[in-house]
Amino acid sequence: MTGTVLVTGATGTLGREVVRLLVARGVAVRGLSRRARGGGDGVEWVVGDLVTGAGIAEAVAGVETVVDCATTQGKQDVAGVERLVAEARQAGVRHLVYVSIVGIDRVPIAYYKAKLACERVVRESGLGWTVLRATQFHDLLFKAFGVSAKLPVFPVVTGARIQPVDVREVAAHVARLVGAEPAGFAPEVGGPRARSYRELAEAYLRAAGRRRVLLPLRVPGAVGRALRAGGLTAPERAVGRGTFEEALARRFG
Repeated sequence: MTGTVLVTGATGTLGREVVRLLVARGVAVRGLSRRARGGGDGVEWVVGDLVTGAGIAEAVAGVETVVDCATTQGKQDVAGVERLVAEARQAGVRHLVYVSIVGIDRVPIAYYKAKLACERVVRESGLGWTVLRATQFHDLLFKAFGVSAKLPVFPVVTGARIQPVDVREVAAHVARLVGAEPAGFAPEVGGPRARSYRELAEAYLRAAGRRRVLLPLRVPGAVGRALRAGGLTAPERAVGRGTFEEALARRFG
């Protein structure tokens, strides 16, 4: 029987889906939020902030498993994971599941370096741990393409390959790790296939009914080389089934 599970980032893109699946399974779920939330959804909501540490000790009290889906998109992530680990260790948490990103050890951008540092904190935490890396969610591309579509021209990263995945499928993998034994690095989760950034951008524009001149953008240096080499993809782990076009159809009808 799975004990109480704390989900950080519980109101985010991934966290919402993880919470939904766990509640449907009858798991006792505690959701961490920076703001007070009402009940009625089967979740025990607690207020806390990984950046400041406020409320984290109370959030992990009596918890068996922590699923960390939170991110600040920056260097504060590392400090947040350090605080979470310290309080989880103090509370006797059995298992920490950390959700990460495919390719963070190959594409040297600042955010990925921070995520890699977070993984290191988890590995060295002294807790039972599992790290699950996934490729980019459809929602992330929607946000990026949505911004680009508002510009006079639509920048397209030349040569970059992306393997977008349905967040619901990633959430299902995360939920299966809850209640299981700590596994170290779990098998990665990638979308159905790797595709060029341009191909995905064109699909987005068609679905959105937008016309834009595509502006090729070559990313220089090590980051560009890594993107063109498929650094963000996991072709051997193309386990996702939901396609980008299916996600676009849901988004735009």
